[in-house]
Amino acid sequence: MELSIILTFTTLFCVMFLFIGLIGGWIFKQYQVERIYGIRNIHPEFLDNNGNIIPDEVLAVRFEEGFFDDEEYDDNEDEED
Repeated sequence: MELSIILTFTTLFCVMFLFIGLIGGWIFKQYQVERIYGIRNIHPEFLDNNGNIIPDEVLAVRFEEGFFDDEEYDDNEDEED
């Protein structure tokens, strides 16, 4: 075979196996972290003081007084007049 064909396929296979190794290593690392340390990718708002998931539905809404004042945030009416 020609040298250019051998070099082309060798380069393609090396790049392909590099990407497969990176993706496989990333997945294996996530598996090990979850299995060994028990770390889950979860927001801390869903955990109680002991680190257990709260079984109830969590919903928190807080409105600041004066945040939605008509005078401050109603700029469209002033521009039309």
